[in-house]
Amino acid sequence: MSTSTLPSLESLLRLSAKRTHAIFGTGLDDEAPPEVEQSARLRLAVKIHDEYRHCKELPSALLSQQGPVGPSRPKETRKMITDGSAADINTSRMIATIDKTPAPQPSTFTSSTKLSQALQLHKTTRTIKPTYHPPWKLMRVISGHLGWVRSAAVEPGNKWFATGAGDRVIKIWDLASGELKLSLTGHISTVRGLAVSPRHPYLFSCGEDKMVKCWDLEANKVIRHYHGHLSGVYALSLHPTLDVLVTAGRDASARVWDMRTKAQIHVLSGHTATVADVKCQESDPQIITGSMDTTIRLWDLAAGKTIVTLTHHKKSVRALAIHPTEYSFASGSAGGNNIKKWKCPEGTFVFNFGGHNAIINTLSVNAEGVFFSGADNGSLTFWDYNTGTPFQNLEDIPQPGSLEAESGIFCSTFDQTGTRLITGGADKTIKVYAEQAQ
Repeated sequence: MSTSTLPSLESLLRLSAKRTHAIFGTGLDDEAPPEVEQSARLRLAVKIHDEYRHCKELPSALLSQQGPVGPSRPKETRKMITDGSAADINTSRMIATIDKTPAPQPSTFTSSTKLSQALQLHKTTRTIKPTYHPPWKLMRVISGHLGWVRSAAVEPGNKWFATGAGDRVIKIWDLASGELKLSLTGHISTVRGLAVSPRHPYLFSCGEDKMVKCWDLEANKVIRHYHGHLSGVYALSLHPTLDVLVTAGRDASARVWDMRTKAQIHVLSGHTATVADVKCQESDPQIITGSMDTTIRLWDLAAGKTIVTLTHHKKSVRALAIHPTEYSFASGSAGGNNIKKWKCPEGTFVFNFGGHNAIINTLSVNAEGVFFSGADNGSLTFWDYNTGTPFQNLEDIPQPGSLEAESGIFCSTFDQTGTRLITGGADKTIKVYAEQAQ
């Protein structure tokens, strides 16, 4: 066949597939055929629509806060800018032509996205009004200890309270008058933890001498020792319904004891540093520990194992407080956002109590929702427990004869009525605060 009978290359290309022509045909003409350019723009428009169709409209919560984009811009141009499209206005018309489904309305979009839900929840939590609590006032300062007051406990009948200090003595005080009723000696180092049993005439104490003692309050003497801790014991707690005692200390463990037989039921191991505080409650998790390794652990008492480990704190957790009626607890450490509220039983984080930027040594909460935090620098804050709103800030005033540095708060407890707060500090005194009468 001669070359003169062969069809031209251009006619062959015109008959080939659309993609082949797009690849090879553009170089043959001075400019691309109009259908090729339109196809490319349509493809880009479809791609942009698929990628960005969910974020064309802002949530109504944000739209309400945002003013107009610009007074002089036409409405159509403003829409193109918010669309974030690289195509021109004709492309946007092309999108509207191929898109048969109606665009989502802002209200529908708002209710269906996590962002808008989070915004609405944030707005809701901010608008909850805190419960009104009367201000608190220092009513009494009790002197008598010769060392830092490190622990305090009120007896269930609300007649007296006990304190333990660096002078190795446990003192029993009359709650109404503040008079000293009794001094118990026996510890050979600082008394760090105290608890009075609600069902037995027993007082439990622990100290830096590794000792855990059970005192018979009818005979005013030690009737049991619980041996097992390898170092100082920093905290103890009684189970509200079982005859079980839980202690925790510098050996990075918490130990569960049978109150009567002195048998060690469990060694709750898992923390990697000093366990600074421990709390018991009736329902799961029955034991909560806070440690200097910055974690909080919730424990299954029956199995003696960790249910969950909470790692939100950045620094050592020194204090815990369980709400007497609500199924929740709070924890305190050092630094910013250092007081956190948690929900049981999973240990779900609720919110931060923001504003008390100090090393938190002690936390207490009463049934009315008054939440107290005491710090190493002598600052005290009273909060509304439900909303995390602080309603009063005070400074601990060191007593005459004390150094200015001796203004730290080490322990605190509300009485059984929740109307009086007892604190112990570095100036060797016990201070009693009460709500001011209206």
